[in-house]
Amino acid sequence: MAIYFVGDIQGCYSELKALLKQVNFSAKHDQLWVAGDMVARGPDSYKTMKYLMSLGDSVKAVLGNHDLHLLAIHAGIKKAKKSDHLDTLLSAPDVKEIINWIAQQPLLRKLPGEDVYMSHAGLPPQWTIPQAIAAAKVAEKNIQSAEREKWLSRMYGEKPNDWQKAETKTEKFRYTINGLTRMRYCYLNGKLDFHCKTAPEDAAKNLKPWFLLTKNQLKKSHWIFGHWAALMGKINVKGLYALDTGCVWGGHLTLLRWHDKALFIEGSHKKLAIKQ
Repeated sequence: MAIYFVGDIQGCYSELKALLKQVNFSAKHDQLWVAGDMVARGPDSYKTMKYLMSLGDSVKAVLGNHDLHLLAIHAGIKKAKKSDHLDTLLSAPDVKEIINWIAQQPLLRKLPGEDVYMSHAGLPPQWTIPQAIAAAKVAEKNIQSAEREKWLSRMYGEKPNDWQKAETKTEKFRYTINGLTRMRYCYLNGKLDFHCKTAPEDAAKNLKPWFLLTKNQLKKSHWIFGHWAALMGKINVKGLYALDTGCVWGGHLTLLRWHDKALFIEGSHKKLAIKQ
């Protein structure tokens, strides 16, 4: 059995199928770990979701910010933008089945038997790994509950950006969602920043990529994440793997085979300039 990790698919269905064909992926023998943002912005979110769901238990996904936003759109909390390209999915006769499947996915996964973790955005530096796991479980329970719509309506906002100031259940939920699905940069004290999306060499001096502030937490662990296309997979930190390489923006889709750390890529089938 081979375990593969893939970065942000974002509706890039044809690229996903081509990439898996490169490695002769078999749903009977292999596993595909998806680092969130399965949908939105790309041309075929509906086909992407139908395909991932067809793979059954061989798919191990985590939620990304676009996946959560889709849940909120379907619930009537937010409106879809034209650029989301979600009309086909939202009007599909089996949309409720897709929405329910997405809502059952966790925010954080651990590879059984190994200190290997995956979340869409990474590990907030104000947390230890056990704290992240505990907070994720609480948030997941909220999203999977009968009160899903109530919690989805509470996830929007940028405050608190400091875990120490997250006092209520709503504040802790919002911080957890932001930390695990939206984070890129943090201030030097570990507080979350939500505005800078550039490559690290272009960032303000009072900001640091989250992964430069979590070295102590991740000394003996591996962390797989997506979300940050501007990195284009280039991260010089041992044990960390950045898999969002901007396929939806004209870059490529990246697959990591875990046992030998081999990387496979499939260039975007639609030529666009990389942007965010």
